[in-house]
Amino acid sequence: MRAMTYRGPYKLRVEEKDRPRIEHPNDAIVRVQLAAICGSDLHLYHGMMPDTRIGHTFGHEFIGVVDEVGSSVETLQVGDRVMVPFNIFCGSCWFCARGLFSNCHNVNPNATAVGGIYGYSHTTGGYDGGQAEYVRVPFADVGPVKIPEWMHDEDAVLLTDAAATGYFGAQLGEIAEGDTVVVLGAGPVGLIAAQSAWLMGAGRVIVVDHLTERLEKARTMAHAEMLNYDEYDDIVVELKLQTDHLGADVVIEAVGAEADGSCLQHVAAAKLKLQGGSPVALNWAIDGVRKGGTVAVVGAYGPIQSAVKFGDALNKGLTMRMNQTPVKRQWPRMFEHVRNGHLTPREMVTHRFPLEEIPEAYHVFSSKLDGCIKPLILPGGGN
Repeated sequence: MRAMTYRGPYKLRVEEKDRPRIEHPNDAIVRVQLAAICGSDLHLYHGMMPDTRIGHTFGHEFIGVVDEVGSSVETLQVGDRVMVPFNIFCGSCWFCARGLFSNCHNVNPNATAVGGIYGYSHTTGGYDGGQAEYVRVPFADVGPVKIPEWMHDEDAVLLTDAAATGYFGAQLGEIAEGDTVVVLGAGPVGLIAAQSAWLMGAGRVIVVDHLTERLEKARTMAHAEMLNYDEYDDIVVELKLQTDHLGADVVIEAVGAEADGSCLQHVAAAKLKLQGGSPVALNWAIDGVRKGGTVAVVGAYGPIQSAVKFGDALNKGLTMRMNQTPVKRQWPRMFEHVRNGHLTPREMVTHRFPLEEIPEAYHVFSSKLDGCIKPLILPGGGN
């Protein structure tokens, strides 16, 4: 089969790999119909995630058709069209029993630190991902869900991570009616977080970024106020001015490890790999929220330490909530929001590339060329 393979930082190829096979009776093999490149995939592409091995196939956002099932699979049949959460989880461990599917204890040798994720290095289990023609899906009775007939494929693929993560960020914020919510980052996660904040009762939503096309999308898609941090000497001061000098009630950090805004921090993290990620956005969140407020963190970071202003968070009495998204837990309510038009994930899609052009897709997305917000990958070449 054809698959994207990692060859080192900023180096990808599309190569022939062995078609995945059933390794456990509860496995399924899915023929991928549509995949996406996630912003967190760029951390792998840039060499920021430890133990990303040569030959690894990325991709944790994908949908497809069940091509083969193991002998113990009961809920899926060959031919079913399925959407697959980015988390790999057993469904029965202490964490899964409490809905913490992203923290499953049985799917990763590094499970004390992180759960299992498709296509996200051996740090998260070493599972090949869906930027390929076929992918092995463990615990097939637990994770995948048949795509509802009414759901658009592009909505379905974005619900496997980006949209679910944005919604989860708003949930983590524990938004109260009338709250002022600031979303840092107008990428796919931040856009859905902004939409979701309204659903959870926000009285005001402000999105911060520096890319004009993304800020415009925040205005048209999420009906949010926009702040371009390049236009201010200190964006935190501006956030205070915008909120009666108090700070926001809730800040959702939807940027993660490669935040711009400080040359020194960005070089230390993204270039020299001295930190698990640039802490710029997270520190803005800590400084920009009011005392006693809530910071929700859904931007992706590596496992290396970062220079976070923890003392400021302590002294302000902040509540900080974070996790990888337990995707399947979000779906029942999100499906209804998508069906009713309250959440519109596919509105974020700007580019579509055949699998054979995935090196170009990563370059365009990484360099933010051509107004790229969310690129999709078509393993069938668009057929």
